[in-house]
Amino acid sequence: MILVGIVICLLMDTIVPFPPNEHNKLFDFLMSIVITVFVWEGNLRIDTLMNEKYPWVERPGKRLLIHMALSLVYSVLAIYLPMVAFNRFICDIPSENRSAIIYISIIVGLLITLIILAIEISTQFFHNWKSSLVEVEKYKTESALAQLQNFKNQIDPHFLFNNMSILSSLVYKDTDKAVDFINQLSKVYRYILDNRGNELVTLESELAFVKSYTYLLEIRFDKSIIFKFDIADELLKRNILPMALQMLIENAIKHNEVSVDFPLTISITANSNELTVTNNLQLRSNGEPNSQTGLQNIRDRYKYYTNREVEIFQHIDLFIVKIPILNSI
Repeated sequence: MILVGIVICLLMDTIVPFPPNEHNKLFDFLMSIVITVFVWEGNLRIDTLMNEKYPWVERPGKRLLIHMALSLVYSVLAIYLPMVAFNRFICDIPSENRSAIIYISIIVGLLITLIILAIEISTQFFHNWKSSLVEVEKYKTESALAQLQNFKNQIDPHFLFNNMSILSSLVYKDTDKAVDFINQLSKVYRYILDNRGNELVTLESELAFVKSYTYLLEIRFDKSIIFKFDIADELLKRNILPMALQMLIENAIKHNEVSVDFPLTISITANSNELTVTNNLQLRSNGEPNSQTGLQNIRDRYKYYTNREVEIFQHIDLFIVKIPILNSI
């Protein structure tokens, strides 16, 4: 800033020179440096304030207009007022050159302000661009891993083995139900295959998949498991993560006792902002420790689409998970 101030002073003296031997040139250099510091530091403070009030990512157009207006007005004052003070208290500027010196000082200052703004804005955009590339690559990696894990979980041999065992018994007991079971099982696997690469799915398609999935569970557990759905039709075109709802149901079955004596009830409800999955809490005494890997998977995936959190509540007899319902992207 000192170097810039000296250069500006020399430039001004070339454009509108003071009469020789009228004053000490050191005053000119000091005043030019002081004004340069005021303009430079003040614009940096304005940039910090704008970053807090109007982030580039949210409202770039509004930010640019307000930022430029504030910076230009501030720079004019930061140049004009010290020049007036310089003229009054330090060194009288010759009247024949006074207006020209002040006007040219303001013009040069504004040009420097625009250069500072261009440098600041370019630097921030370049930094944000690099950060966004890193985030995109990170998201692609994590999303691919999450989708792979989901797919592996859904085609778990135990899941297929259990359903094949149930199907083999149904073939002899109830042929019609066996046909229905095959149809629902095929729908489950068709949905898994069709949506492996989708980032979001409609609540309608996820519910259709979940109802096929819960049909298989109801055949398997009979009266030991109860599902309740309460979702308004106007919400069906909204979006959620694929298989997020299924993972919550699977998580409830995995960690709770499911028996005739202790039936597991899973309720699925929704409002305009979130979908809620609630189950009665009856943890297995010899079950697997709850690492919440599936829940963390859902949390991590939702971070790429919304600032709203996945909420988890555990009470004495209830376990509740709330996941955001999203608009189309």
